[in-house]
Amino acid sequence: MNQPQPLEDLLAEHADLERQLADPAVHADQAGARRLGKRYAELGPIVRAVRDLEQAREDLEAASELAEDESFAAEAEELKVRIPQLEARLTELLLPRDPHDSSDVVMEIKSGEGGEESALFAGDLLRMYLRYAERHGWKAEVLDGTDSDLGGFKDVTVAIKSKVDTPDGVWARLKFEGGVHRVQRVPVTESQGRIHTSAAGVLVFPETEDVEVEIDEKDLRVDVFRSSGKGGQSVNTTDSAVRITHLPTGIVVSCQNERSQLQNKARAMVVLQSRLVALAEEQAQQDASNARKTQIRTVDRSERVRTYNFPESRISDHRVGYKAHNLDQVLDGDLDAVLDALAAADRAERLAGT
Repeated sequence: MNQPQPLEDLLAEHADLERQLADPAVHADQAGARRLGKRYAELGPIVRAVRDLEQAREDLEAASELAEDESFAAEAEELKVRIPQLEARLTELLLPRDPHDSSDVVMEIKSGEGGEESALFAGDLLRMYLRYAERHGWKAEVLDGTDSDLGGFKDVTVAIKSKVDTPDGVWARLKFEGGVHRVQRVPVTESQGRIHTSAAGVLVFPETEDVEVEIDEKDLRVDVFRSSGKGGQSVNTTDSAVRITHLPTGIVVSCQNERSQLQNKARAMVVLQSRLVALAEEQAQQDASNARKTQIRTVDRSERVRTYNFPESRISDHRVGYKAHNLDQVLDGDLDAVLDALAAADRAERLAGT
């Protein structure tokens, strides 16, 4: 595990970033200024926690000297309780962060076991994430998708972006969504009213436009085709949709959402870059025998991370033992409770490793 950076260094870095961001010349390079702004926002909570802790300790010292007065004695007792809480908060903030926490994401949803029912469930998951993005004021854009006969998706790719730079961005909230999601319900194709179990797979990648990744053009096969909408009908009279195959890894990405072939190729390259970065990081972590959990890349319903049970209106996340009976609200984008439980478990695990 990476060691926490010394507190003095973090405070000095924050002050230096503040000086740089106050210089108008820095903002001539918008990408560079954005990177500085992201780091400045990331360090902000740490600086505030340090100042709050220092102030509380000073207040305790002053209140203790005047403790003969009942009001100061009461204040001292309150501060004695509050200071350990502030210390615990600072300890948590100083834990090594996921370097992608402020990143936007690319999400892929793929139907698996269950045929048309699985494809319909993939569509339900897409709507759930789109509604969640809407609730948080994020921008969500469907880049590509393969429809099923009954209106679901065999696979669909969506980009989700925050409209502002924050230390806890889209990746910080959605990074735990990767894995197999299982559904238990009576399918629309079932005439007997029997409950079926099917599954869809979710893959989540941080969007890494700022990261340099060497992609040799000779390693790419680029195909162009006509954009299509629901039911496969053509929505464009020109071959503007683009599919890129990275031959060494077999990764295939496509985009048909933009108006021109050049725009679609540029967007597909961003998705390809994000997937290659995620693959390289995962391989490096495996080589180092890192215990970090990886996303499931097969859609086998027995290896599920979460179950959506319609008869009981129950959602269960099997990684942290979370259960709730508000399935309708969750599928309408009310995901914060389950995501909070996953984030809390991750913090506890990281604290236990310090």
